[in-house]
Amino acid sequence: MSGSGSPASDPTPTPTQTATPSSSPTGPCADGTCEIEVAVGDVVTVPETYGLGPIEVTAISGDGVEMVAPLTGSGYSVSRCSGGGGVSSEGGGGVSLRCDEGPAATINDAMSLKVVEIRDTAAVLRIEPAG
Repeated sequence: MSGSGSPASDPTPTPTQTATPSSSPTGPCADGTCEIEVAVGDVVTVPETYGLGPIEVTAISGDGVEMVAPLTGSGYSVSRCSGGGGVSSEGGGGVSLRCDEGPAATINDAMSLKVVEIRDTAAVLRIEPAG
């Protein structure tokens, strides 16, 4: 019997991806303006100037979207969207938000977040600079 019975190995080494902090975010919302369909577990990266790290969608219901995000600044404010969270003196911490379909919320006086539409297990978010 020839062969060892083990699967053939690919001679090309697989490149390993390292999580290097990047000064410029990537993804459809990286420039600060996008309209994107999201599902639970999706992560949306926004510019650091918005005061939030990557926003993770944690739940979608018939009338709203729940999200969590780390804070990148030393303060936090939200209007027209229910949100809460904490900030440490070092600027760390995180927030959780629940935004309903309808008027846009303003976050940190820098970012506008609107739940445009809710579909069964997905939602469409519009993110753009506030004002």
